[in-house]
Amino acid sequence: MRRRAFFFLLLATVIWGSSFPIQKLIIGDVSPTNYIAFRFAIAAIFSYVFWGKGNWKYGSLLGVILALGYLTQTVGLKYTTASKNGFFTSLYVVLVPVVSWILEKEKLHINQAVGLTMAGVGSYLLSGGVKGFNFGDFLSLLCAVAFAFHVVLITIFSKKAKEEDLLTPQFTITSVANAIFGLGTSWYLSVGAIMSALYNAALSTVFGIWVQVKYQKHVGSNTTAIIFVGEPIFAALFSWIILHETLSPMQFLGATLMVGAIIISGVKSL
Repeated sequence: MRRRAFFFLLLATVIWGSSFPIQKLIIGDVSPTNYIAFRFAIAAIFSYVFWGKGNWKYGSLLGVILALGYLTQTVGLKYTTASKNGFFTSLYVVLVPVVSWILEKEKLHINQAVGLTMAGVGSYLLSGGVKGFNFGDFLSLLCAVAFAFHVVLITIFSKKAKEEDLLTPQFTITSVANAIFGLGTSWYLSVGAIMSALYNAALSTVFGIWVQVKYQKHVGSNTTAIIFVGEPIFAALFSWIILHETLSPMQFLGATLMVGAIIISGVKSL
């Protein structure tokens, strides 16, 4: 089961990575909060049709934290650069062991500690480096904290409730929260944005988070976090394929370190 869990969690990161160039290519001037609201509304409908209303006791808390993560990431991007936003947000990987120790008393294995260190350095290099610290960076860091709690609480709650029951509530709350925040802005969605939202709702959101609630508990929060290091790597790969974007030597070194972090973590998990 651990091998199967590792494979599906890695598959989820591949799908998440593919979403970045797709969104960049076709969304354009669409409001980010309204796009997220639409995407999660579709996900909530999918989830409700397949699994019902779910468990709101645990699912609602996951939804509040997930919504907070998306909102702080989106608003933070208005006040800082995309590279800094991406770097500070990615620090949730390093924060997961701290949250996991607080909530689960899960200790780091030596290979996980090495992997997390490599992931942090690799993420910094992949982002191209950061300078200064502003309000947008603070919000991006707050996003990382929210995502770290989301990862750990999924591990905990999936042991207490049926996995699928955790989906509909968190999708619904994330959609509503972003819709409220987007009041007063344009709700125009191009055909491309709608197609992107459908893709991300079905695969990145419903399938991706279903994989989390189904398999995270079999490998633990810390290993899951290091597997998720693959997301920006696959994002860079798909951006190269779709958008013809390239990496500098420093960014390539960062990506290499992050791949190494996943492999080192996988040795213990498998």
